[in-house]
Order: sequence, then structure tokens, then C-alpha cells
Amino acid sequence: MSTLQDNLSLYLVTEESIPLERLEQIIEEAILGGVTAVQLREKTADGKTFYEKALKIKQLLTNYSIPLFINDRVDIALAVEADGIHIGQDDIPLSVVKKVVPLSMKIGVSVKNVQQALIAEAEGADYIGVGSVFPTATKKDASMLQHGTLKIICQAVTIPAVAIGGITTANLPQILDSGICGAAIVSAIMKADDPRQAAESLKNKLRMARTLTIRNK
Repeated sequence: MSTLQDNLSLYLVTEESIPLERLEQIIEEAILGGVTAVQLREKTADGKTFYEKALKIKQLLTNYSIPLFINDRVDIALAVEADGIHIGQDDIPLSVVKKVVPLSMKIGVSVKNVQQALIAEAEGADYIGVGSVFPTATKKDASMLQHGTLKIICQAVTIPAVAIGGITTANLPQILDSGICGAAIVSAIMKADDPRQAAESLKNKLRMARTLTIRNK
């Protein structure tokens, strides 16, 4: 049985502008390339559109035993019986989310400093998303972490940490010694000419790093 850390290894975050039919194609190709979890992120969609899209993606992911995480919207996560939900610092507080979702639903929290990471862990987050680790066009308002902050955050908590923000096959090796359990990818897969190949390349980088870590222990 896969652990949460295994599921978070190559974590695909969707791009809202992509039509549903193409989105399903990209996700399926990415899964075949090694993606281990999918977060559906919809910042501007109305509730009905988000729900219908989430239901379609959930059905697809169930066929591959891949967990679905919903970004921000607790109601959508509950409605489609998602495997997890990911919230930011300005969303409904973690303590409140935990009161309304089942124990089986994993909760991730976005953080950008040690204090936020420690609070998330203390309040019961299952994992944290740390970023932005590199410049990203996906979230224009995302501030970049200072050099070394990612590693400091990973060392400060015991729950899994996933790096996010501008990660590509080229720059992924720069953060593999930080203590992250995985990488959250948006554009490098969603906008790739070949999503499967892109996922395979990223997966291979992660696998090589894990092998080296085991050998060095």
C-alpha cells in the first residue's frame, strides 16, 4: 500500500485555462509517465463547474488508484469524496477544516517560512507545500523563498514537505538535497508538448536522488 510520502512524490497541480477534455488527456498521460497525485486547482470557476470537473477527474484517477486533492474548496472536496484538500494561508483555517472533513481526507497547507510550517504541523496538517522555490508565472503574487529556506523548513518539521513553484527537469536537482519528499509540478507537465515524457523525466530525477540518499546513509 502506498504511503502519503509515496503519493506526494510527483504531485501534479492542474492549470485552470485548459479545457476539460484536454485536461483529462494531459492528466492521464502524466500518470502513465509517473505522476503520483493530482491537485485540481480552480481559482475562478463557479461551484457547479468546479464540481463537475472534479467529478470527471476523480473518476479518471480512481481507475489508476491515484489520489485527488482539491485546492481551497472544502465543499468540492467533500462533494466528490476527494482523497485530500490543500489550503493556503488565506483560506479557511486548518483547525476548522479538520472539524468538517473525514479523518481519511489528507490536508496539506501552503507555507513559506518556518513559523507557518510549525503552526501547520502543530494544528494537524498531514503535509506542507513549500514555495515558491523558483520564479513562476503560474502564481504572479508568489514570493520566492530565500536560498536555504526550503531546507530549513524541511528540517524543522516531521511531516512530509513538497516543494512547489517553477520546478522543471533542469532545476529540480538543485532542491533534491533539501529534505523534500516530493515536488509539485504545474507548467513543466501541464504545458509540455509531451506530458508523459515530461513526467518520466521528472520521476527519473526524483528516483536518482532517492537512490543516492539511501546509498549515502
